[in-house]
Amino acid sequence: MECLYILPRLIDVNAKASILREAKRILVAGRCVESEHREILEEVAGKGGYVVLTACPEAEHVNMLGFKLAGILARGSYEEVAVLTVDGSLHCTQLHWMLEEVCKISGKCPARRHIVIYKGKPREISVEAVKASRFLYRVDKLLGSSGGAPVD
Repeated sequence: MECLYILPRLIDVNAKASILREAKRILVAGRCVESEHREILEEVAGKGGYVVLTACPEAEHVNMLGFKLAGILARGSYEEVAVLTVDGSLHCTQLHWMLEEVCKISGKCPARRHIVIYKGKPREISVEAVKASRFLYRVDKLLGSSGGAPVD
C-alpha cells in the first residue's frame, strides 16, 4: 500500500530545518495536491527548484500557517515563495491570501507566485487576482453583477 502523504507539513517544520537551510525557493502546496495531483506537484516543484511544504487550512488554521511561514521567511534568505492549490477549493484559497498577508505584514518578502490546478493543468494566477478575490464587492463589480447595490 502506497503512503498518500510523505512531504513535510508547513506547520511541523522548524523555521531553520535542514531542508530549508540551502533552499532558495519554497512551494507551499495544498495537502490534497500531494495525493490527488502528485504528478503536477512534482512537475511544478521540479521546474521551479522548490522545497515543498504542504498545508491544509481545513485541518490547520490559516493564522497558524501564516505565522509559521512568516517565521521561516524572517530567518532565511529566499528568492521566491509559491503556493500551489486546486482551483476552487474553499479552504485552499486561504493559502494564497495567507502568502499575500504575510508579505504585507512583514514588509520583507521574496518574489511570489500563485498557481492553481485547473482542469488538470497548473495555471499561474496574478498577485492582483489573489488580492482582488478577497474583496467580494470588487469581484461583484468586475462581474458586472449588482454592483454592490445598497441594502435596504
